Amino acid sequence: MGRPKKELSELRIVQINVRVTAEEFCKVAANAESLGLSITEYIRRKSTKKSLPTKKISPLDRKLFIALSRMGNNLNQLAKVANSGIQDPLGIAKELTAVKRLINDIKAHITNNDR
Repeated sequence: MGRPKKELSELRIVQINVRVTAEEFCKVAANAESLGLSITEYIRRKSTKKSLPTKKISPLDRKLFIALSRMGNNLNQLAKVANSGIQDPLGIAKELTAVKRLINDIKAHITNNDR
């Protein structure tokens, strides 16, 4: 016994051909692979605005993301102090030291872990 026949509305009978550059193709292929989809399914979901599966993030990338978020928060605090006109060189130096430490931690993680 064979597979049941699909309804006519479920059949994919229309084909759309699109030309892309090699760079565009590589980007689409990488995005599809990172989500665990075929290129065709990825393009189909993107073009019809269907939901895409969530990206899987490695523990190392999660730590790096958190560290970068903390750096961004520190930089926002520095910008706020600098734009407020308050003279607080010791506070700014302390924040800059914290940002520098975070940058060095990220560099150490990148160089110590194979990706």
